[in-house]
Amino acid sequence: MIDMPLSEASRRIRRVALGDLVHRTARKFGDRPALVDGDVRLNYAELDARSSRFAHHLLGAIGSGRQVGMLCGNSAEMVVATNGIHKSGNVWVPVNTKLDVAAIDYILRHAEVSAVVVDEALRADPALGAALHALGVPLVVTLGGGAPGAPSLAQAEAGQPDTLPEVDIEGEQPALLMYTSGTTGHPKGVVHSHLSVMTAIAGNVATVGYTERDVVSCLLPLFHCAQHGLAANASAVGACLVIARAFDPALLRQSILDEGITIFFGLPMMYAALLADPGFAPTTVRQGIYAMAPVPEPLLKAIAARMTPNLMLGTGQTEIYPVTMTFKPAEHPALGGNYWGVSAIHCETAVMDDEGRLLPPGQVGEIVHRGANVMLGYFKDPEATAAAQRFGWHHTGDLGMWSDEGQMLFLDRKKDMIKTGGENVASVKVEAVVLAHPGVAGAAVLGLPHPRWAEAVCAFVVRKPGADLDEATLLAHCRQQLGGFEVPKLVHFVDALPATATGKVQKNVLRQQFAPWAEQAWARESA
Repeated sequence: MIDMPLSEASRRIRRVALGDLVHRTARKFGDRPALVDGDVRLNYAELDARSSRFAHHLLGAIGSGRQVGMLCGNSAEMVVATNGIHKSGNVWVPVNTKLDVAAIDYILRHAEVSAVVVDEALRADPALGAALHALGVPLVVTLGGGAPGAPSLAQAEAGQPDTLPEVDIEGEQPALLMYTSGTTGHPKGVVHSHLSVMTAIAGNVATVGYTERDVVSCLLPLFHCAQHGLAANASAVGACLVIARAFDPALLRQSILDEGITIFFGLPMMYAALLADPGFAPTTVRQGIYAMAPVPEPLLKAIAARMTPNLMLGTGQTEIYPVTMTFKPAEHPALGGNYWGVSAIHCETAVMDDEGRLLPPGQVGEIVHRGANVMLGYFKDPEATAAAQRFGWHHTGDLGMWSDEGQMLFLDRKKDMIKTGGENVASVKVEAVVLAHPGVAGAAVLGLPHPRWAEAVCAFVVRKPGADLDEATLLAHCRQQLGGFEVPKLVHFVDALPATATGKVQKNVLRQQFAPWAEQAWARESA
């Protein structure tokens, strides 16, 4: 056995550090555009210099190896500050700005932050401003002029060196602490290392074939792992990132045309909103990427005809940096529904039963992964970490099975599988059928307690504007494609579905809101 301990020089030479991405790209492509944020445009030399200056500010203010909270919407300043945190060897703690003040306060305190970067508009909110003041840590203000005790980002950068800081960073050193959008109780803090995120980036670049000639959309929140991953992919190769601060279909169409976006990432509903304009047919998009939900077949055809034939699903979790699996619908026209495809090159995937046995094709079990892109663990929660890592694999909480073609079919979240009358019903299967009706804009299917069936399949549906759709019509549509036990027992039309900032439907909110209503409906049935 070779025993070859690493010298200090070897550690520095072999270092893996997220802050090096922008620095290395700037050395190769300094003049290339890095960021477009409305009228703000930065090339890689400017992004590198500004993020280094902020890193030096942090080193002087709090040192290295601390947690730095971030409460920011998408902006060039957010990208500058994030890279500065990485370069300083501190831990980035992005916080969902859509959370209530109590949840934000919990995350910042649980994460033990030593400083916070915050948009001025958020700091100006009286309740959030008071919570930040009570936290008692230094603030840096983005998109604002700053104030005594809370300098603006420009003021923090002023007078600092624009060279990469001399900070020793280990690959397995924590790089970010990202909180899950927990559906019950407090969210969990997921710790990722520089190596885990860098591994995902390398795999993503190879999977999609990013180059310095690409122009990448930045529409979803950068505090979410999926959009942060795309931004980091762009930085790794020298591509340009086009930032949107909100989803406005008209502005987004114009941005795609004006900036020549080549890689577009959005939710299925965003593609649908873009293509609602019959004259919109961009010629530059070479790769479309979607996530969070399946794309209905009519929308798939429209995207292929008018945006790009190259459409790919990317999956992942906060706990296992995306992407983990990819599926290309055009290459598998016979595989509809919720196929997730195959593992990315940096990740291994299996299906496991409750005893830790790996299952062959055709058998249902939990989807598990292993690879360097898996989290280090949950912050201050060794029990939850051990549960997620049992049998030497990362447990996703998702149910699936391998098809005979070697493609992963996602069936449901373990907690969302509906058990009705002794049968198991995958909520996502029913959702796919409901969404296929031309009058449906959105749908969520879940099981609600039933006195006879244990749970009843219930569908919450958003009609398309102007659609003449009632419960009887939709149920007749479902009966044509579903087994009797899979057809919803109740259909309830709603104006909108509760969702997270990244568009994931919050079924827990629907359960809490409508369980009493369903109980009354069952009582009327039996009366």
